[in-house]
This record gives sequence, structure tokens and C-alpha cells, in this order.
Amino acid sequence: MPPTLASLVHHSALKLTVRAGTDGLDVPVRWAHASELADPVPYMEGGELLLITALKLDAEDPETMRRYVKRLVGAGVVGLGFAVGVNYEDVPEALVDAAEGEGLPLLEVPRRTPFLAISKAVSAAIAADQYRAVTAGFAAQRELTKQALNDAPEGLLAALATQLDGWAALYDASGALVATAPEWAGRRAARLTADVERLRERPAPASAVVGGADGDGGGDRVELHSLGTGRRSRAALAVGTAAALGTAERYAVHSAIALLTLTTERSRSLHAAEQRLGAAVLRMLLAGEPDHARAVAGDLYGELLDAPFRMILAESSSASKPFGADASLVAGRPLSADADGDPLGQLAEVVEGAAARAGESVLVVPDGERLVVLAGDRGAAVTACGEFALGLEAARAATAVRDAGAGEEDELAVGLSAPAGPIAAGAAYKQAEQALSVARRRGRAFVEHEELAAGSVVPLLADDAVRAFADGLLRALREHDATGRGDLVASLRAWLSKHGQWDAAAADLGVHRHTLRYRMRRVEEILGRSLDDPDVRMELWLALKATAGVAD
Repeated sequence: MPPTLASLVHHSALKLTVRAGTDGLDVPVRWAHASELADPVPYMEGGELLLITALKLDAEDPETMRRYVKRLVGAGVVGLGFAVGVNYEDVPEALVDAAEGEGLPLLEVPRRTPFLAISKAVSAAIAADQYRAVTAGFAAQRELTKQALNDAPEGLLAALATQLDGWAALYDASGALVATAPEWAGRRAARLTADVERLRERPAPASAVVGGADGDGGGDRVELHSLGTGRRSRAALAVGTAAALGTAERYAVHSAIALLTLTTERSRSLHAAEQRLGAAVLRMLLAGEPDHARAVAGDLYGELLDAPFRMILAESSSASKPFGADASLVAGRPLSADADGDPLGQLAEVVEGAAARAGESVLVVPDGERLVVLAGDRGAAVTACGEFALGLEAARAATAVRDAGAGEEDELAVGLSAPAGPIAAGAAYKQAEQALSVARRRGRAFVEHEELAAGSVVPLLADDAVRAFADGLLRALREHDATGRGDLVASLRAWLSKHGQWDAAAADLGVHRHTLRYRMRRVEEILGRSLDDPDVRMELWLALKATAGVAD
């Protein structure tokens, strides 16, 4: 630790005597400075031990001494050394009283102790403290490096927490808590997610200091640091201590930041390699070669390829270029994309983060302007995907309410297949494509294929092409009815709804069955089609459904 007034008093060669301010002797001394100016305050920085002989001071005048000492205390001077036997044989009582009144430590310096000896003692103590700090910093760096080689961040965080006599926490790219040390700090670290999110919004590298993270009155001093070499932080480190960091602790924190940044960047490179491997595995699954896919994947994806999984397809209308530029399943070389401002990149981070926290395997592959995800059925990754898409949809809707047309640049559509196994991967991909197509047509952010199977086919007829076909098919009948010569469209609808039962349909229309038979013959004549053909009846019924609400 740095030298204090107490350590100087106990220095046997200096022979200093405390005359006032005993309670302030434990204050650190930043430097020892001699000045005979009547007002040395403009030249003080704070933390100094001021050495004087009172050559230009009336040290016996109480009022002069009160003003003098008060100004020294206001400037942050931590102690006053008065040399006796030069201008005064003893320390004047006026100075002693003034120092005692302000709580300023006053040290009597004997004539045989030159000021230079005191300055050398302070300088030597400061140098020794700095050497100890550097030595401790190197030792901490060695220990942190050793722990970083184990890949898992828990060891490094534990070593850092020990060095700081505090706690440490690591957050991932989404701002979610990854690990803490010691374990009891988990609750404190979890309360910092909002601060971490604000830090991530700033260009890296960035840092911030927050206080009172525990919320229980503990009042930890917490430092947040972004991790990563790019403009956008890839992770964040939090350290909590009871007081401000010293030199050695600062060395340890900086070492941890460097090591975690290297680990993060190495993880990105490994992640890119995993994506390339994942693309190959996915191609094999879609080609109906699950055994080859398992052989290539090895243990990388755990039991994902054996258990029921879901296929997820996502597209974003905001992509100005393919997600993971030049990425393609066809080319087989997907590249990692920066998630900043890209819904697909953000979705990939959310899915991978949820899977990592749940201990699940997940396969995420950028595919041109799409993102393909293979995730365990009923797993955290699938849940997180749905929540993210629906949350983005809600935010977009809220933005559109405030500003009509705003938010369209961030439209995200996600299609989710039904549960499938490796043999049915191709079918699952088609299901996800179908669900994605429906999501696009309906302006939805998230659609499950099972939802389509459990619902009605009628909503699928809302496509513009289907409506155009229906309008063209029924146009001649509507033009006939518009002349007032009959009610062929309504009669056709009633007849089809009663499965061609003449009496039941005529009763619904309130006409005689012979009248209805005549109308159906007119329908056949106008359309040039036979109602005995089940395909014709089906097309007409779907056309009527697609144009429901149009004036007949």
C-alpha cells in the first residue's frame, strides 16, 4: 500500500513527532513538497505532505495560522511538517491549535532531519508500492492466463474475484448473464442487465461505473467493461468491489479484459468454422443422408440429430445484402454476420444464447437472405425464437401506430416446422417454408406449421393471385346478376353448401326446386362447365369463399 503519515512517523531515521491531528495519520501520502510561500495552495494537487520552516509566515499569530491551515485543508494537503531549530525553536502554539482545530496532522521535524530525507523516504515508499503492485499484477496475469486456457470462463472469473477481493460476472452478446464468481454474486450481477444493455449501445471499447448493484444497501462499486475488438461489443465484464480499485487490482482487471477479449474473438472464429460444418450437416440431412450427417457432425451437436427437432426458417425484409455476406447453402461457406441492426443476426444471437444457457445443442446456418435453425423440440431455443419474433412484431406495431409506415425496414418472418427426425428433415424444411410463406402473406412474424394443419384452408385464399382467379371465374355470373335477370351467384352458393340437394337448397332460397334447377343450368351455360364435375364444384366453392364479402 502507499506510504502514510503513520508510516513516516514510524520511520526510525526521520525522528518525526506528532503534534496535532493524530486521527489523520492513516491517510496516504502522494508526495512530500517543501514550500515557504505564504500561500502555496495554487501549487498543490492534493495528497501532499507540505514541509515548511515558516520563513515567511507569522507562525505565532493565531488568526494568520487559522487562515493558513484552513486553506491547506481545502486544497487537500494531508499533513504539515514543521522544521524546528531553524526560524522557530519549537512549533508555535498558534500553529498547533490551528492544525488541531482543522484536524490536520502536524509533524515536528527535528533540525537534524533534512526535508530531502523525508522526500526520499516518501519517494522510496511510493516506488516500493508501485513495484509491489506491478509484481502482483504480473502474478495475477499469470494466474488469469492459466485459467483462461481452460476455456470455461468460470475459472478466470473466480481468479479475478480473488484478486479483487470482490466479485466478477460475464455477460454474452445479448446482455444475458453467462457466469459469476463467487456464486453468491449471481443475484447482484443479474440486476445489472439494464446497465449492460446501455453499455452495449455505445461503440466499443466502452466502460461505466455504477453503484449499489445489490440493492440491499451494500453499495458495491461496480465497473462494467465491453469486450471485443469490433465497433460492437461481443460481451461484457462486470467487477464489484467495496472500494475503488488500486494499481494491482487495475492490472488484474485489464488482464482479464484482454484475455476475455481474446477468448471472445477465438470463439467467433470457432463459431464461423462450426457454421461451415453446420451447413454441410444440414445439406446432408436435406439430401436424405442422416447417417453421413451424423458422421460429419460427430459430438458437435450432441443428441440433436437423433432426438425430435424443429426446423426454423427466418427471413427479414431489412437485409440490404444476404445475411452473412456471400453465405449460401449451395456454396457451402456461410460467414458470420454482424447482428447490429440486422433482425436475422439478432435472432441468431438470441437462439444461440438461449440454447447455451439451457445446455442444448442448436444448429444455426445463414443461408443467403435466410436463417436456418435446427433446434430440439420443446427446447429453449425454439421458445426464445418465438418470443423474439413476436416481440419484434409487437414493437413494429407500436411504431406503426405512432408513425404510419415506420418500422417496415425491420420486418421479420419466421416459419416453424412440426417435430421431425433426421429421416424427415427434408419434409420439415418444406413445412417451415410453407409456414414462412403464410407468415409473409398474412403479415405475421411467427407461424407454426401445426397451426396451419389445425386451422382452415380458407385464410390461405387471401392471396392476391387466388382472389384474381376467383374474380375471373365468377365475373360472368356477377355480370348476369347485375342486369337483374336472376340471382345465380347466391343460388350457386346455396346449392353447393347443401351438397347439391335440390329441395334443401331451394328451401333456403325460398324458391321452387324447378327454379333452382333452371338457374344451375344457366350457370353451366354461362361458365361453359358442368356442375357434375367435382373439380368444377370445388373450384367454384373455393372461389365463392375467396370472394366472400364481395357484393353479389
